[in-house]
Amino acid sequence: MRHPTDGTLRRLLDEPAGVADGDREHVGGCAACLSRLSAAQEDAATAGAALDVDLAVDVGSAWQRLSHSIAAGGRGRAPATASAAERWRTALRSPAVAALCVVAVLLGAGAVAAADWVQIFRTERIAPVAITRTDFLELPDLSAYGELEVTREADVRDVADAAAAEQATGLSVPRVSELPRGVTGEPEIQVGSRGSAVFTFSVEKAARAAADFGEALPPPPPGLDGSRFRLAAGPGVAAVWSEARDVPALVVARAVAPTAYSSGIPFKTARDYLLSLPGLPEHVASQLRGFSGDGTTLPLPVPDEQVRTSAVEVGGVPATVLTSRDGALAGVVWVKDGVVTAVAGSLGEDEVLDVARGLR
Repeated sequence: MRHPTDGTLRRLLDEPAGVADGDREHVGGCAACLSRLSAAQEDAATAGAALDVDLAVDVGSAWQRLSHSIAAGGRGRAPATASAAERWRTALRSPAVAALCVVAVLLGAGAVAAADWVQIFRTERIAPVAITRTDFLELPDLSAYGELEVTREADVRDVADAAAAEQATGLSVPRVSELPRGVTGEPEIQVGSRGSAVFTFSVEKAARAAADFGEALPPPPPGLDGSRFRLAAGPGVAAVWSEARDVPALVVARAVAPTAYSSGIPFKTARDYLLSLPGLPEHVASQLRGFSGDGTTLPLPVPDEQVRTSAVEVGGVPATVLTSRDGALAGVVWVKDGVVTAVAGSLGEDEVLDVARGLR
C-alpha cells in the first residue's frame, strides 16, 4: 500500500472520522508516516497561530483572521506565538498558495525587478474564489512543486501613530470619517515592511506529488523546469480597533497591490500548467481558468461554507463584499491606482460599506 497523501495526514488531525481504516492502520504502523504526521501537527499549530494574530497590515490576512474565527465556531484564541517571519513562511507554504498558483495569492505588495526578471503579474482587480474546507485539507503545499526561498523577511510591528506609519511605509493610514456604533477609542496602528521570496519550479518534485495522487505528471512546457518566480508583499499599514472578542471590532488596512516576476516563463503558461496538475479540485481550477490570462486578476480564497460574497462599487471601482453566513462578520476589499484597501470587522455589511465609502 502506498503512503497516504499529506492531505490525508492532515485530515487525521482535523477530521479523523473521515479517514479510511486502511490509511489509519498504515499510518499507525509506519515510522515514515508517523514522522510526517508529527510535522503536519506542528504546521497546523503554526498556521493556527498565524491566522489568529494581528496580521491586518496584509489585507488578505485581515479577512483570513475573521473567516478563521467563523470556522472555529467561537472557540478561544490560540496563543499568538508565531513571529512575523514564521507567519510569512506559513502563508507561503499554505495550500491556498499552491492552489491559486505561485504568482497570485499573496495579498501584499510589489517587487522591484532585477535585470533578469520579467514582470508577469500586477493587480488591477480582485475576484473571489470559493474554497471548501476539504479543498484546503486535500491540497499539497507549495513545497511539493519546487523550492521556496525567503529572500527578505517581513517585519510586522506596532508604531506610535499614523505619522510614524507613513514614514515607515510611504503609505498613509486610511482615516475613518465616522466610526460605526459600538466601535470606540483610538486604533492601534500597525505596519509591515516588504517581504519577498523566490519559488523555483521542479519537475521532479511535481512528478512525485502527482504520483501521490495516483496520476502521471502532465508534460511540462519548455523551460518550466528550474524556472523561478519572484513573489513579494508589503509595505502595508492598518488601523485596528480591538474588542474583548476573538476578532477585531474594525480593521482598516491598505497595501501596495501584488506584483510578481518570472525568470522568463509567461504568466499564462505558468498558470495554465499549474491548473492542470493533479490534486487541484476541478471546481477551483475552473474558477481560475475563468480569469483573464493577462495576469491582472488577484484571486481571493473564500471559505464557501462560512462566507458569502457579492459585488459592489467603492469610490467608483469594483469591490468585493464578504459576509459571514451568520451575519456576525463582514469585510470589503478593492483595488484602486495600484493599492489594495480593505475594511473588515465584527460588523454588518452596510456598516463596513459605510466605513469604506467614507474613508479619507
